[in-house]
Amino acid sequence: MVNKQGLWFLTLTSLALVLSVYYITMPNELLLTNNTSYLDKETNEEVVSSDGVGDTIITESELITSMRVELEQERLLLLDELQDKLTNSNLTVDEKNEVYEDLRYISEISTREETLERKIKDEFKLDSFIKISDDVVDVVISSTNHDKSLAVNIMKSLQEEFETKMYISVSFKE
Repeated sequence: MVNKQGLWFLTLTSLALVLSVYYITMPNELLLTNNTSYLDKETNEEVVSSDGVGDTIITESELITSMRVELEQERLLLLDELQDKLTNSNLTVDEKNEVYEDLRYISEISTREETLERKIKDEFKLDSFIKISDDVVDVVISSTNHDKSLAVNIMKSLQEEFETKMYISVSFKE
């Protein structure tokens, strides 16, 4: 039987997890407060001001967008299943703790993927899609330049972000 203190702890941590997933999946345009970056709604192009050199127009590939949407839908379904399990009264405390750890792991992976995508955009000025599963990192780069040295540099840059050795694959799509 779960006591009141355990129930409150479980409720508050579940709420914190749901809110963190909500903020992770929220579009970045809502969080921007800087006037130098904005989303042009007519052309769906993000205009980013550079350091006095001029404006750089960056468009995101439809392939990358569709891959992100597909991954987000998969994760939302998995999160819904885990939330249902978490609210199931027939599960033991250990089973609920395991479900909670799975929820936390999904949140951490989503955050890390977004961080790595930002790193590629900042360092290499490329749009990317990253999917992490266990010790495998799949990277899809939206570029017409299929350069092996660029792929190696991306792999080295991403490996720096991990404490353990990861298998990183980089593919280029247009």
